[in-house]
Amino acid sequence: MKSAMIVAPQPEAVEAGALALRDGGNAVDAAITCALVQGVVDPFMCGIAGFGSLQVYLPSRGVHHCIDFHGRAPAAVRADMWQDLIEGETRDGFGFILKGQVNDIGYQAITVPGSLMAYHQAQSEFGSFDWQRVVAPALAIAEAGFIVRPHVHHWWTHSDDLGRAPVIDRLRFSATGRQSFIAEDGEPLRPGMRLRNPDLARTLRRISEGGIEVFYRGAIAREIDSDMKRNGGLLSAEDLAGYDTTRGDPLWSSYRGHRLATNQPPGGGPMLAEMLNILECFDLAALGHNSPEYMRVVVEAMKRATADKDAHIGDPAFVDVPLDRLMSKDYAQTAARDIRDGKKAHVTRYQAGQESPDTTHISVIDGAGNAVSMTHSLGMPSGVISDGLGFMYNGCMGVFDPRPGHADSLAPGKSRFSSICPSILFDGDTPFLVIGAPGGTQIAMGVLQAILNVVDFGMTATEAVSAPRFSATSDIIDISNRIPGYVTDVLAGQGYEIARSPESYTFASVHAILARDGRLDGAADPNHDGMALEVRPEI
Repeated sequence: MKSAMIVAPQPEAVEAGALALRDGGNAVDAAITCALVQGVVDPFMCGIAGFGSLQVYLPSRGVHHCIDFHGRAPAAVRADMWQDLIEGETRDGFGFILKGQVNDIGYQAITVPGSLMAYHQAQSEFGSFDWQRVVAPALAIAEAGFIVRPHVHHWWTHSDDLGRAPVIDRLRFSATGRQSFIAEDGEPLRPGMRLRNPDLARTLRRISEGGIEVFYRGAIAREIDSDMKRNGGLLSAEDLAGYDTTRGDPLWSSYRGHRLATNQPPGGGPMLAEMLNILECFDLAALGHNSPEYMRVVVEAMKRATADKDAHIGDPAFVDVPLDRLMSKDYAQTAARDIRDGKKAHVTRYQAGQESPDTTHISVIDGAGNAVSMTHSLGMPSGVISDGLGFMYNGCMGVFDPRPGHADSLAPGKSRFSSICPSILFDGDTPFLVIGAPGGTQIAMGVLQAILNVVDFGMTATEAVSAPRFSATSDIIDISNRIPGYVTDVLAGQGYEIARSPESYTFASVHAILARDGRLDGAADPNHDGMALEVRPEI
């Protein structure tokens, strides 16, 4: 057996995945073990009532498969039910602000959960451990409690000037939240304090023993349905029973001789592929990393892909997504000519705002060359925890477009666009870079820059995920605080508006494994608490 590696934003989850690899599990065993633990130790980032996208590559079995598990709008949703409540749209496109925050916090913010079903499907079809074995580490941590980490606390105290509900309101929304997340002084638990949520432990035990049927069609489904009915929720038992994931092949593209496998719409894979196609037309290395001209070129590619996403990319079961055109090399060359000529793209936004980082990621390569890339999330969490169940529900209704007639408009059974893009870059038939990120709308932008850092500038995994990033999901260029003013002054002189973040590490949090020269090189973004662990045959 060769070395294996796993990287994710939570050390407890990485350790659980590494132990699965050490005990003979494959990349899927490690990824699902890790994911379940993530839902315990980062309960606002992900969980069994969330959504996401998973890519699995098992060459010895001839498997290269994607499981898309976006949350679906409940059957009670109507296209025009919120159109008279619109107050604004976030600048980066990460959702709409409605009167009363009905789409943002509380029972109407919840879509049909997909995460638990996807975990089980992947494990039962592609893993080697039984279901109880992969649930056991999460169950053990849920029973014992866990120590609050700095990034967990940072997010809990995160301020939001968008008009969205503050995170503290989400923490306090439910009785379980008040009991589990809030200290005696009324403030969120601080780093080093132990968080206990015995209701979540009991739910995980029920799922371990009864499988996912208990959640989607059994006793837990009935408890969910009852709570939703009491509190005006849209989600129903019928929605849960009718849910299924979307299965299929990856979306394929290429970049400088590497094959790119990423996720299908409504995920962010098409955006990532479009931006790489455009940037392949430029000698980025000659421009210099994060030079003014490099930033201008990349920014314009970002803006064009964002405008195309806004106009065209939604759930392909409901809208015609013109992938052949958006991902064609000819389309990219036309965009590149415009960028060379100095033409600026325009991205329409209703009002200003910032993105939400509430998502998480896992990258795994095992000793047999199998690979998994999975990004999963709660969206902007709803704040809802049903009494006795312990888990937070997703808040994915907040990103649907409340205006009828748009690519991401509301419809029963529809999934909304998400920037998540768990990806694998191949060197021939061998995984070269397994990559993904949390970070709201900025996910594709962070993953893009890390890929450029590796391929165009020869960086290590740590260098690639740590280098200063920027983003343009509107007409404004957002920059991290480590990009010098003498660089952005040049862009400002060209008429660009610059918004400097006070943070040194921002615009997604990329986690990656680079397989180069027979060695695995893993890196966790410094913006989170995570780590990479290598599992060697002799350990």
